[in-house]
Amino acid sequence: MKAFNRRLYASLGDFLADLRSIMSHRVDIRAMMRGLDPAFRERLFLAVTQVNGCRYCSYFHTQQALTHGVPEEEIRALGDGLLDACPAQELTALCYAQHWAETDAHPLPEARVRLLETYGEATTAGIDLALRMIRVGNLTGNLFDYLLFRLSFGRIDINRPPKMGKVGRHRETEFS
Repeated sequence: MKAFNRRLYASLGDFLADLRSIMSHRVDIRAMMRGLDPAFRERLFLAVTQVNGCRYCSYFHTQQALTHGVPEEEIRALGDGLLDACPAQELTALCYAQHWAETDAHPLPEARVRLLETYGEATTAGIDLALRMIRVGNLTGNLFDYLLFRLSFGRIDINRPPKMGKVGRHRETEFS
């Protein structure tokens, strides 16, 4: 059987800790969703999703990023883990988001200090919450795929985009 090579929670305790953190910050989540620029928030989500490899989050947040005006070439670059096309004022946060995901939510202290120096306490708190939220979504989506993968003895192609109904479908029209 092929190997499943996406990130998962290391333990049930890690999942419960993330869930507890999100549940205890429900009011802060609403503030973060209003406070962070939607395009910036979607870039953060896509940066973490690229590291974690959740196909469901990738699909959904690509659609959301397009809705909030993120150019397609920038989304493609983010999907490849490249930040060159992103706005310069967001690069520190996006690099941090990638590092945060790569280190399984345990970034180097100096990386966090740089984030605080660049964005201040309030915005950094919003960034931290956004990263925690997308981590839960990514790793839960990957767990679902892992279960599908195991139940099918590796026969289900988990690399195909998920079927999402009419969301994201474009009807081609011929003009004469």
